[in-house]
Amino acid sequence: MLLQRRQLFAALASVWPGLSLRAQTAAGPLRTRAIPSSGEAIPLVGLGSWITFNVGHDPVAREACTEVMRAFFEGGGRLIDSSPMYGSSQPVIGQGLAKLGRAAPVFAADKVWIGSGARGAEQIEASRRFWGVPRFDLLQVHNLLAWEEHLPQLFAMKSAGRVRYVGITTSEGRRHAEIEKVMRSQPIDFVQISYNLLDREVEQRILPLARERGIGVIVNRPFREGALLRELQRHRLPPWAAEFGCDGWAQFALKFIVSHPAVTCAIPATSSVAHVRQNLGAARGVLPDAAMRARMAAHVAAL
Repeated sequence: MLLQRRQLFAALASVWPGLSLRAQTAAGPLRTRAIPSSGEAIPLVGLGSWITFNVGHDPVAREACTEVMRAFFEGGGRLIDSSPMYGSSQPVIGQGLAKLGRAAPVFAADKVWIGSGARGAEQIEASRRFWGVPRFDLLQVHNLLAWEEHLPQLFAMKSAGRVRYVGITTSEGRRHAEIEKVMRSQPIDFVQISYNLLDREVEQRILPLARERGIGVIVNRPFREGALLRELQRHRLPPWAAEFGCDGWAQFALKFIVSHPAVTCAIPATSSVAHVRQNLGAARGVLPDAAMRARMAAHVAAL
């Protein structure tokens, strides 16, 4: 059986460079969801880089980040998100992409984060060089900073084929009224917001509006930068979590998020190969339905 599996892997690897035996023996392919504005499907779980990839010039830490990226791509992941705000994260991602080469089918998502609209193009080009990609798949206005100036420039880049998608971001529940205003008035492809088992305000207006307007949703802070998981890990995982294939609290938390029909992709950040594999597992197998999602939220609220 092992020999047959290796022979199958060898045949697949000949047409898919970078494919790993580990990826082939994982429990099924990653679930995807279509980007509303295009129909392009992307995996439900991506990779954030805030804090975890801000490792400076430390060669050992940079190599560890590359191994996280390797495991992410081998597991079927695509979307990696970064920002000029994230310290050395962009060049660290670029170093990893360069090393992985054709084994890195990345969906590159970055941001413009500068108060001057006139300097946005310069910052975007610097970010692109750090990543080493020909163009970004998605550019977002980070935390709505000078969005009135940046969005017209990003739409012009999209029209010229220099970026594929345009979006806006916020985090920690801030500026939702302004986010809603932009969603209603601008032809954006994505909105990035914070959403998790405890921070659920976006369920009231932002997520329904995204479905109404055909806007993709990227979710940041799914674990509250780890604080949520540290609290949950003090308790036993409920036995009924096995009904939708959870092997731990991280998958429980992520499955709650990505099972919402408005959510396109969640972007947990990690510096651990084991954790990135576990996170990707949340995009496999059964997803909770609406009744189960309500049960999950009620269970966590009662802990």
